[in-house]
Amino acid sequence: MAEKESENTSEPEKMGLTRWLSVKLLGKERVKSPVDQSFIRDLDDIKMVDRYEITEKLGQGNMGIVYRARDPYIKRDVSIKISRPHSEASSEIAEKYRESFFREAQSAGKLLHPNIVAIYDAGMYKDFCYITMEYVNGHTLSRYCLKDGMLPLTKVTEIIVTVCKALDYAHQNGIVHRDIKPSNIMINESGDVKITDFGIAKIKADHTISNEIIGSPSYISPEQIREEEVDSISDVFSVGCVLYELLTCEKAFTGDNHFAIMYKITNESPVPVKELRPEIPKVMDDIVRKALAKEKNRRYQTCMDLAYDLRIALRGLKDVVTKKEKVDDVIDYVHNIQFFSSFTRDQVHRILDTASIIKVSAGNVIMNEGEIDDSFFVILSGRATVKKNNATIATIQRGECFGEMAYLSGDSRVATVTAETDCILLKISSMLLDKSSKDLQLLFLKRFSMTLLKRLTVSLDKYK
Repeated sequence: MAEKESENTSEPEKMGLTRWLSVKLLGKERVKSPVDQSFIRDLDDIKMVDRYEITEKLGQGNMGIVYRARDPYIKRDVSIKISRPHSEASSEIAEKYRESFFREAQSAGKLLHPNIVAIYDAGMYKDFCYITMEYVNGHTLSRYCLKDGMLPLTKVTEIIVTVCKALDYAHQNGIVHRDIKPSNIMINESGDVKITDFGIAKIKADHTISNEIIGSPSYISPEQIREEEVDSISDVFSVGCVLYELLTCEKAFTGDNHFAIMYKITNESPVPVKELRPEIPKVMDDIVRKALAKEKNRRYQTCMDLAYDLRIALRGLKDVVTKKEKVDDVIDYVHNIQFFSSFTRDQVHRILDTASIIKVSAGNVIMNEGEIDDSFFVILSGRATVKKNNATIATIQRGECFGEMAYLSGDSRVATVTAETDCILLKISSMLLDKSSKDLQLLFLKRFSMTLLKRLTVSLDKYK
């Protein structure tokens, strides 16, 4: 008799990946795209949406139609994306779809970043949901994924660095895009990068209408295919796919159908970019490989980690690299961390003059319970586990600090901290901090207070 399968065995492992993917794509649970003939017919003669005057149709996808429109009150052009549940959806499913649409539109509307398309408004038009966004006069990156539109290597690197910074901002605000691809990244007439479809893309992964994977699967991460937890590291994989395509004008994962593509994403590595373009530096090839790692813990842990390595590669592509450029890269990287959100760039520079940046491999102990050392750490990248008396009491990640209790109290360490993944840490000596200016000391104390309050809140919630 065969052994009983473990309850922890994943669905793909139980069914076999081939059969599982077939069910996902071809099974009975599949629900048609909301954009059907009825949808298109009902919008055929559309002239107005609320106060917005429709001027032209810009594009059509699986989740809706995008129009250019004019806001007569503010006298500006906008883009309007219109969607609705499929005409055959039950009333319960349709209501969930609308709730999800507006919830995610509201979340995305909180993002205020120069490289993210701004969301202005959302509402209902008849039985359609609509969202009004910043109009971008330009082209998507799809234009530059063609042989006759290939961009210089330096330009590709600069674009992806900008994309990474914008995504990192979104991630720090709790929003994961989940649908990064060339057609969702635009370059306007001034050359500015603009990421589109924030929030709306998230509906595709979160809504309970269907298990169908909507749109091209060429840029989704292995964990999305396996229906595992999707977080900011999944966006890193998608950015890696876009970078690969901009460098080679070939998709990283191709196939005759969705099933073939998804199978390759979960099982096969793409052809190295250096094989397709031998003139590309090895460091760029290494960066792409790491971004496309199938295991999340082997991938870049944040978009800023990827951006930092790309900046290093970019310096290598230039004929002249100044010391100031190297310093600026490090300052930008650290300043982008949540812990330093209230610090000025100059203050971060002063901190870096006295602190040290260290790397700790996964599994290594960073500090031990009971040891005497009053320096403290800020996690710049990665994740660490906090243990007391050999029991795990917390997990800390990028933007969080630890070791501050020893600094504040002068006592020995109260817990052991171990790197759960490869970590990059900013180690700050208490002696050097004591010699810093009062404004810096006050900022640190404020951050420590907020950290302690957050931990206290989490502890109290456990007993409710």
